Amino acid sequence: MELKSAWERWDDATKESAIRFGDQYRDFLTENKTERRCVASAVAEAEASGYVSLEKKSSLVPGDKVYRINREKEVVLALIGKDSLTSGARIIVSHADSPRIDLKGNPLYEEEGIGLFKTSYYGGIKKYQWFTLPLALYGVIFLKDGSRVTLEIGDNPGDPVFVITDLLPHLDREQGKKSIEDGFPGETLNILAGSMPDSSVEKEKVKAHILSLLSEKYGIRNDDFFSAEIQAVPAGPARDLGFDRSLVLGYGQDDRACVFTSFRAMMDSEKNDNTCICLIVDQEEIGSRGSTSAQSFFFYYFLQELIEKSGLPSEEFRNFCEKSKALSADTSSALDPTFRDAHDPRNARRIGHGVGVERTTGGRGKVFSTEPSAEYLAYIRGIFDARNVVWQAGDLGKVDLGGGGTVATYIALFNIDTVDCGPGGFSVHAPFEVMSKADIYSAYLGYKAFYEAP
Repeated sequence: MELKSAWERWDDATKESAIRFGDQYRDFLTENKTERRCVASAVAEAEASGYVSLEKKSSLVPGDKVYRINREKEVVLALIGKDSLTSGARIIVSHADSPRIDLKGNPLYEEEGIGLFKTSYYGGIKKYQWFTLPLALYGVIFLKDGSRVTLEIGDNPGDPVFVITDLLPHLDREQGKKSIEDGFPGETLNILAGSMPDSSVEKEKVKAHILSLLSEKYGIRNDDFFSAEIQAVPAGPARDLGFDRSLVLGYGQDDRACVFTSFRAMMDSEKNDNTCICLIVDQEEIGSRGSTSAQSFFFYYFLQELIEKSGLPSEEFRNFCEKSKALSADTSSALDPTFRDAHDPRNARRIGHGVGVERTTGGRGKVFSTEPSAEYLAYIRGIFDARNVVWQAGDLGKVDLGGGGTVATYIALFNIDTVDCGPGGFSVHAPFEVMSKADIYSAYLGYKAFYEAP
């Protein structure tokens, strides 16, 4: 049976809604290029909708809206439902971090009269894709006196941008003989930062000039880079893609596509017998090991506090977890006709064909996969079909080509039924990724249906 795209299955009014929603998503990508920005914007909108910090509540009753922030890079929000927490909750978890280039702790140096930043790449990237792109810098720096400086350079009108240079084709004969991995080693991801010397000093004149500019505008000294988080991300806005404007081209769609859609679904859900929880985590792209990741005890402590402030005994935590249901909202690959051989066409997502439900992630024997039960897959399928959500089944790619894990693993450890569910795209993990507005809107409708389901 030939699959039809969402655009073919929807009426004109729904298509228009999908385009409008996709436009809002495109603008969200432009304004939120770091996990800190994502968390801050989510909290601001949640507070405008009546959410308050859980710390301010001594007890919880149905209808309460609460949140907690973890180090400005992780946030969890809960809408307390009519049913007791002993009936469980509906949980959607996504991650706000994306592959990027980070400055090292001692980044600024001068060589051959050029000022450069040393970097470490963050997450799984193809390094060659980051050369010659205009880059913006975002970050926070804590100075020696303890004061905080926010850095945002490259996306505002009139800002300078930065770049990682590449070798011209006239001289790349030796580079061309190497593999992609060997031809673009990580230590060559050096960001060009300036070239004008400071004639008043004897050595490292360009470095001295850059430091004087940073000191003048921000109060930053060279040793302040150690107590800083500075990210280099592609400069410029997310854009509509294609003559029909049906696609979005932008940075960070893995996984901010799911951050946006799951958060909007939470804010817009109307029928809430169950408690609804939206968890936005950090550090997924580097293995979820840190204090703001899905493996952190932050979420565990938050759930314990919900139980306690709902007046339930602590032993009910087990019942809560067993009765809860979760979606790991993460993006995946869609079948790109240019790279068709990487996929099993019978089990691949198609772009524009709706939100994808991924039975297993991982690779080479389903390693690092959560393997949801048939019963739970039937439950999710039933919800989506009952609400006419356009969805599709789809795996990441061919079995032995690779694979990848998601945060589903760490939610499932609570004995919570969990399955991966999100839109598929092209060029995932590249500086500019491609997603369909149809899949973004379908993800939103699917997450909303999940929150509202009995």
